[in-house]
Amino acid sequence: MNRLTAGETAPEFALPNENGETVKLSDFSGKKVLVYFYPKAMTPGCTVQAQNLRDNKSELDQLNVVVLGISPDAVKRLPKFIDKEQLNFSLLSDEDHAVAEAFGVWGLKKFMGKEYDGIHRISFLINEQGVIEHVFDKFKTKDHHQVVLDYLNQ
Repeated sequence: MNRLTAGETAPEFALPNENGETVKLSDFSGKKVLVYFYPKAMTPGCTVQAQNLRDNKSELDQLNVVVLGISPDAVKRLPKFIDKEQLNFSLLSDEDHAVAEAFGVWGLKKFMGKEYDGIHRISFLINEQGVIEHVFDKFKTKDHHQVVLDYLNQ
């Protein structure tokens, strides 16, 4: 796993959203984009993380930040998560985990004594020019939104 760092240009990507529409990073030129990678929709940690981003979206909007959640979930799973949790931002499907690999967040994980490849819960703040401004990799799911807001408001 060779994770991207601050100062590097974010890789361009095009992924389907919850409606099957293609979303590209370049669609948000002139805005900051919080790309947050999460393992699986409708699981406890991912739900808390998404709910807190939902509840703080107006503050993120005021800071010119667009939120995009990316997971290896199939497109058909995403609307269920959005509807159930009333999410107010897009979720993108990276089923072949090519974008996760490009950002360097796909790799070996350990859980309950088992090893497997999966997404590491890491977020990237990409600036208006498409350069990674900050990498968020040390947070608890329930505090993720606050870590991001604290950084943006400093």
